[in-house]
Parts: sequence; structure tokens; C-alpha cells
Amino acid sequence: MGLPFGKIPVDVLREVVFKNLGVKREEVVLGPSVGIDGAVINVGNKSLIVSMDPITGALERIGWLAVNINANDVSTFGVEPTFFFSCILLPENSQRKTVETICVQMNEAAKKLGMTIAGGHCEVTPGLVHPIVIGCAMGTTEKGNYVTAGGAKAEDRLILTKTVGIEGTAILASDKEKQLRKALKTSTLENAKKFFSQISVAREAITAFKTGGVNAMHDPTEGGVAGGIHEMADASNLGVQIFEEKIPVAEETLRVCNFFKIDPLCLIASGSLLIAARKNFMNKIMRGLRDSGISASVIGEFLPSPRKRLIKRKDGSEGELIRPTSDHLWLALSQQG
Repeated sequence: MGLPFGKIPVDVLREVVFKNLGVKREEVVLGPSVGIDGAVINVGNKSLIVSMDPITGALERIGWLAVNINANDVSTFGVEPTFFFSCILLPENSQRKTVETICVQMNEAAKKLGMTIAGGHCEVTPGLVHPIVIGCAMGTTEKGNYVTAGGAKAEDRLILTKTVGIEGTAILASDKEKQLRKALKTSTLENAKKFFSQISVAREAITAFKTGGVNAMHDPTEGGVAGGIHEMADASNLGVQIFEEKIPVAEETLRVCNFFKIDPLCLIASGSLLIAARKNFMNKIMRGLRDSGISASVIGEFLPSPRKRLIKRKDGSEGELIRPTSDHLWLALSQQG
């Protein structure tokens, strides 16, 4: 049986990927591990934060997404992203216009974040159906002045910024517009496409980190908010309990997900930020985010036992928090209509 679309399963990471990492170097403070989306390399009295991600399931804003998605991973360390590298892979018979569109989008996104595009590669690759852009973002900070996704503590409150499924909503509204027009109003679709503007979490991540009391941060990407919460709990070796009624879902996301019969919690969620905050700092962090114009909700708390991953439903029942085997974006994109 073949591997599912999207991220490689955790057992394959542990049993294959993480066992083939070349030589060990003392400068690498944090290398590949489950739930961690970046590496930390000490260089003199500085820590270099490095992250890499591809953009594969989106067409409309692929260059813009490549910069922002990678910048997000660096930002979740509490570090401002400053450098970007790209590898652009194009299908056969691609036109100059495609290269221009991707590069202009990357330029706009990098300027908005204050980043420099420092290098990369671009080629036409046989066998591809759609363009793929692989990005690498970097940022520097004083040695040790950062948090990771694995720093959450039992009883930390779990804060979610904005709403769930932001990136997935925008992708589906753009790439599946023809299908969605059968059931959704034009205004709903247009609003959904504008969700691309919410995908950066750099501002909220830096705001929360500077406020203090943040033990861990993570941006939920593939696997949605549900997958992101599991990754954070995995990295911290903790359990978690979340409350369905506290989880914000935009009306546009709900309508798109209902159309494709997918779960909003399992839809790729770049644009949201998960924050593990000390209980006595929670309100201060929430105020700081809201004062910066960023909506935020306390949706749960971390538990001591890593075996407990629970969701309390609106009807009062309690069940296991789903761990998606594949992002529900792929389920929607595969539907013909």
C-alpha cells in the first residue's frame, strides 16, 4: 500500500528519515524531530533558525505562499525571518510568464515581511503536472533566545489565533471555484479567496513571544489544527484537551468544508498559530494579540499524560481528537465536478 498524500507518517519519519542524517555536529542544537518544523544551529553567539517547506497543493498564489509558509515556521520560534531561498520546479512547456508570476509573488511577500531572497534554483522538470516551489527561510537571534513546538508544559493553556482551515479555504475557493459556484454565493467565494491575506503568522508569533509566558508555538499546516495540536503534543510529550465550542470556524470555511464533506479541523491551516501559554500569562498574551488586531481564542489545555488527546464536543460528549492520516485538502482536490 502506497503512502498517503502529504506529510510522511510519523512512524516512517522515526524508522527511516531520522536514522539517516549523516554525521552529528555540535553546532546543531535542534535537528529533525516529530512536531518540530525547523532546525536550530548555533553560530558563534547567535542561533540560526532554519526551516524548509514545499508548496504543492496550491496554484493561484504559489510564490506568495512559499515565502509566507516558510517564514511562519521561523516565526514560531519567536524569531523574525530574514532570509529566503527558493527552488522552483516547472512542468514541461512552461512559459516565461509562469516564472515571472511566481517570482513577483515571492518578491511582494518577502518585501512585506522584510526578508531578502538570497538565492535558489529554477528549472523545468520532466513529469510534473503543476509547478512546485520549495522554500527555505532563516532567521537569527541571540543564542538560546527562542522557543520550540516541544516546550509546552502540563496545564499550559492552548491559544489559537484567527480561525481554522484558513489556507485550505483560500486554496479551494481559488482552485475549485467552478465547482463551488454550484452551491456558494459569489460573495462567499470572493471572501474565501481573500483568506490568502491572513496566512502570515509572523506578527502574532513575535507579539506573543515578546509578551512573555510563551512556552511553545506551532503553526498548523498539513493536517490542519487537529494535526498541528497532535504535533505540538508529540513534540512536548504531553496530552491535550480541547473544547469544540471554543474553536473559531469562519462561515466561509464551514460552507466550503460542508460542500466537500471534509472536517474543518483537518484542513490545512496556515494562518493560524497555536500557542502554549503559562496560565498566569494567558490573559496578558490574549490582550497583546487583540491590541495588535489579531483575534485569539483559548481552546484547551495540555495534560500530563501523552496518551490523552481529547476533544469535548458541543453536546457535552468527549472523544478522541482525530489525528488525520492525510490533509483533507487532498480529499477535496480529488473530487471531480
